[in-house]
Amino acid sequence: MKVDQKGHTTIIKDTQGAIQNFLEKLSHEHGSFKNQNLIVDVTHDKNVQLSDIKLFSDLSKLHTKGKKSFVLVASDIDFNAVPAQLTVVPSIQEAHDIIEMEEIERDLGF
Repeated sequence: MKVDQKGHTTIIKDTQGAIQNFLEKLSHEHGSFKNQNLIVDVTHDKNVQLSDIKLFSDLSKLHTKGKKSFVLVASDIDFNAVPAQLTVVPSIQEAHDIIEMEEIERDLGF
């Protein structure tokens, strides 16, 4: 797990390629990231399936309750099949764009 903090956003990259282990470690350490917008990058694992992405639902829900963004970066999945409560994009740049839009919405009271 590689952690990179830029301003109000933390990028966490899975470097092992084992989604279940990565999710457990991320959930365990969530308290140290709860006040930051999170970008969770799982593009290192080329075998990520939609079922793996869905495992992040509970953590995403917990994080967004704190008025912070939670964006997953994954490649080679059907983005149309992703559940509405999860935000999944194909690149880090798009994740930053989503966070910026969500922060504007929060500032405007939406």
